[in-house]
Amino acid sequence: MPMNFKNMLKLLMEFFEEECIDYALIGAFALKAYGYTRATQDIDIVARRKDQNKIVAKLEAIGFETIYRARGYSNHVHPISKAGRLDFVYVAGKTANTLFGAVRELLVLDDIRVPVVCPEHLVALKLFAIKNNPQRLLRDLADIKFLLGLPGISKPGMKKAFEKYGLMDKYYELVKKEKE
Repeated sequence: MPMNFKNMLKLLMEFFEEECIDYALIGAFALKAYGYTRATQDIDIVARRKDQNKIVAKLEAIGFETIYRARGYSNHVHPISKAGRLDFVYVAGKTANTLFGAVRELLVLDDIRVPVVCPEHLVALKLFAIKNNPQRLLRDLADIKFLLGLPGISKPGMKKAFEKYGLMDKYYELVKKEKE
């Protein structure tokens, strides 16, 4: 079976279930699950920090090369597959409990149901990413604008997230409100 996005995702899901690893999609595939499509060449996944060693060991056992690894992040590429790149964000404590307590099982890639981070948490992750890498601003703001337009999104809750990361000017830009 050729290793493409769909097959890679199925393989990872089986591994996560066997090992009782909490995980959820973030990034472009999560956006796709909510109805927004943009090009991507990677699968972005959030998992608990305590499972990082197991995840990295599994990926390396199936031929992935770890190109970067830190306490809260790792990324991996497979030299011969068409599965693209795998990027993991690792969370712990209250953040992990809150995030995994609100995941939604959504349809991704035709017939695969996968845990996906809720829109509010996806916005918070994107704001964190922008704060740490301002070069992501334009792409991530387009994603955030879409997410803020989804039904049921708490604007006051989202406003607090923008405040937390010092991005209130971007909040007002996106919701088209005058500064108070």
